[in-house]
Amino acid sequence: MKLPMKLSGALLLSALPLAAMTAPSFAAEPDDLTLPPGFHATVVAENLGDYTRHMAFLDASHLYVSTEPQTKDAANQGVIALHLDAKHHADTQKHFSTIHNGTAIAVYKGALYTSSPNTLYRIKLSNKELAPSAKPEIVLDGIPARAAIAFDGKGNLFVAVSGGGNVCAPETVSRASKSVGPMPCPFLETRGGVWRFDAAKMGQTWAQGEHYATGIRDTNALAWSKTAGALYVVNYGRDAAERAYPEIVSAADGAHISDEMFKVVKGTDMGWPYTYYDSARNIRLAQPEYAGDGKTPVTDAKYAVPDVAFPAHVAPMDIAIYDGTQFPASYRGGAFVAFHGAGGGDPGGHDDGYNVMFVPLDKSGKAGKPQVFADGFAGPTREDKNGKRARYRPVGVTVGPDGALYVAESQKGRIWRIAYTGK
Repeated sequence: MKLPMKLSGALLLSALPLAAMTAPSFAAEPDDLTLPPGFHATVVAENLGDYTRHMAFLDASHLYVSTEPQTKDAANQGVIALHLDAKHHADTQKHFSTIHNGTAIAVYKGALYTSSPNTLYRIKLSNKELAPSAKPEIVLDGIPARAAIAFDGKGNLFVAVSGGGNVCAPETVSRASKSVGPMPCPFLETRGGVWRFDAAKMGQTWAQGEHYATGIRDTNALAWSKTAGALYVVNYGRDAAERAYPEIVSAADGAHISDEMFKVVKGTDMGWPYTYYDSARNIRLAQPEYAGDGKTPVTDAKYAVPDVAFPAHVAPMDIAIYDGTQFPASYRGGAFVAFHGAGGGDPGGHDDGYNVMFVPLDKSGKAGKPQVFADGFAGPTREDKNGKRARYRPVGVTVGPDGALYVAESQKGRIWRIAYTGK
């Protein structure tokens, strides 16, 4: 397939460095977090472990946390159930089930949906017990990669899976290696996109899903906006292109291969593995494996332009749509994104991320200018925004029944509650 070389698509809404999008700090919050005026943070739970990932509420007192143990022998594998007291502190915690290593977690119609790397389960919940006694039921089996999920409340279950790497090649292939990209990429038949399933049906297989959207390199999170009636995904942009192809992609160019947020409709193509998005020049370029020269724009109209292009290597790990009423009206309907931050050594990404950003969304779902909402997780200096030094790294965000924003991190397993008091 020939890649046309003419720029088209929607206007990039924001490509400013995260460091430039600062929020005004109000007061020293727990762990020296900085928040906009009127917001305050409290610690909900801590020492949950470095495997802590995403969260889902049943009600104001029952919070469930997915885990991703780093070794097969890691203690306390499974889902963490937390009971929150009247002051929103976890007074009881319990690990249950053996389901882990999948960040997908949601509560839908009184049941917990959580995943292993290849299977999505449903566990019926009761507010009369902390850890559910019901046996897991298989919702979806044969998932080809770790999944992210979202429900639209209209009977649809959306499942996103990553492509598996920088290029159309097995995951065992080095990120810094040169290769020729097959056309079409066979992996796109079963992964690297979004599939739609029946939210009410048990025992589904991957082959039964509707291939809804394509072109995702790497994702951990989907979210459905009730206000806009729209689906959103966050995506990791390519890395190591400058190491594999220094003659085509300079270190500076590699630092501008953006992480992204897309509004997803049926048929959306987000560009992987054929293209990548350069946030500095606001252009889409062909991957070197597909005859890209690092200069000539690709503008086949089928490729979506990111609704938001974030800086490279900030690692958007989770997205939550604010559907509460506690926060000021300007936040309602918008998206909160948790950035895990660069692991260290990535060009241009060394001091970006490690925070939570807010992306305004209007009633139609159009994104506005991103802004830093919560910062200071990594430590007091820019040098702390490094995978080897960071004190905390945001990994999960969710909106509680009380309208507060809950943020989980992966270094030690701490969860914060961020609420608005106006004072």
